[in-house]
Amino acid sequence: MSNSWSATVLTLFPDMFPGPLGVSLPGKALANRLWSLEVRDIRDHGLGKHRTVDDTPAGGGPGMVMRADVAAAAIDAVDRGGRPLIYLSPRGAPLTQARVRELASGPGAVLFCGRFEGLDQRVIEARAIEEISLGDFVLAGGEIAAMALIEATVRLIPGVLGDQASTEEESFGVGLLEYPHFTRPQAFEERTIPEVLTQGNHKEISRWRLSQAEALTKVRRPDLWTLYEKHKR
Repeated sequence: MSNSWSATVLTLFPDMFPGPLGVSLPGKALANRLWSLEVRDIRDHGLGKHRTVDDTPAGGGPGMVMRADVAAAAIDAVDRGGRPLIYLSPRGAPLTQARVRELASGPGAVLFCGRFEGLDQRVIEARAIEEISLGDFVLAGGEIAAMALIEATVRLIPGVLGDQASTEEESFGVGLLEYPHFTRPQAFEERTIPEVLTQGNHKEISRWRLSQAEALTKVRRPDLWTLYEKHKR
């Protein structure tokens, strides 16, 4: 395994990758070997002539469930090298910028992309899989969630972004949503750039940006605002 940050994705749809991860900053960093991507087909470990990976849910109900034995075989075939094993699931702990920073500072991640109704609970427990959710909604599978997690992490790897300060000032960097941004033209449809941003007083600009970030967070994310106020004390 390379010394760069390494992602291994276990999926039933390997052709979905690299997808968005192969373009823009993540794609350039991938080409420059600042990180690496390995994609493995879970169906390689499927059972029988049709390489079956799922079965009907115990106790009845709609849909199908991914089999524990197939999932375990796919997971055990990976050289994890100390990387966390993550299952993208709507019932997982919410992905936060703090967790993304932790992942970026480590060797990489192994991501299991579920499909159907989900993954047999026994393999989640037997392999101590960390469950992570992108939000309170349901996708058809874990692939898009895996891409989002990887992109959020890769952009924090040194050398991927030109200006590291930009990652510190953006949303969630200091527990707040990011302040509004402006650029030329000076006037757009009778709306002008706030005067404070055009006068060159960096102390006043910083004060204005903080006040804007606080106001936005208080209105849009009262949960974050409560935590921010608590940590300010």
